[in-house]
Amino acid sequence: MSIHLDIDHVSIEFDTPKGKFKALDSVNLKIAKGEFVSLIGHSGCGKSTVLNIVAGLLKATQGGIVLDGKEVDEPGPERAVVFQNHSLLPWLTSYQNVELAVKQVFKGKKSKAEMKEWIEHNLKLVHMEHAMHKKPSEISGGMKQRVGIARALAMQPTVLLMDEPFGALDALTRSHLQDSLMEIQNTLHNTVIMITHDVDEAVLLSDRIVMMTNGPSATVGEILHVDLPRPRERLALADDPHYNHLRAEVLRFLHERHAKKDTPTRSGSEVKKASVSETKVSAENHPTEQKDQTASRVAA
Repeated sequence: MSIHLDIDHVSIEFDTPKGKFKALDSVNLKIAKGEFVSLIGHSGCGKSTVLNIVAGLLKATQGGIVLDGKEVDEPGPERAVVFQNHSLLPWLTSYQNVELAVKQVFKGKKSKAEMKEWIEHNLKLVHMEHAMHKKPSEISGGMKQRVGIARALAMQPTVLLMDEPFGALDALTRSHLQDSLMEIQNTLHNTVIMITHDVDEAVLLSDRIVMMTNGPSATVGEILHVDLPRPRERLALADDPHYNHLRAEVLRFLHERHAKKDTPTRSGSEVKKASVSETKVSAENHPTEQKDQTASRVAA
């Protein structure tokens, strides 16, 4: 595998009134270009901390991040972030919110006409061209998140970082956005790292699911390969035995972590299966949910 993004033995400590707190301990992960990787685990396992280090919002105490052979330790447009909160400026239209990012990255590189075309292109990618001149207060939560994704994509990032991007949305809206994300990645071939608490979402979207051990000193527990062929259709997968096997493997890991919070894990091992973290989804969104609705609700 040609390494595109290398999370190289990353550890981080924070100062607290009681002394040093080690949140991450030697997180090691190598990601190929165009790969979709999900991070999952229980609350406090450092998922968001890993994402923030890759984004350059936090600096590792030990180890580092290497992207295409270059070390990165500060924010940059090649690593765009989509948060659970869309973070749109309320006084600007959808078009203007995307325009801010485009001007920041492409000022002096694209003409005014080229920037206009690029902004409209990215809004079309997320199916928001019909509402590009509406303000956030005039559109739904799902539409706001689409604009947030368009803004991130408009920066032409090499790596798209997503921190529970669909966690606050209803099941139907979430399923539509999952489908859009698969469509976008199939078109653009971005490398994606996503935090999710939804087991079905992780199996549906991912090439690999990275399951984190419990904190403090959290690290990679298992890496589960999702070898389902693409493109993926959620309804067809509902009765697919391999899909359900992968889903069960993720739940197994999460329940073992929950039951044995202080037990050492198989750190760094790679298992050819699949994974994901907790599920917050209704059976309406994921047909398989009825089989394990209670089991799959694990604390994030």
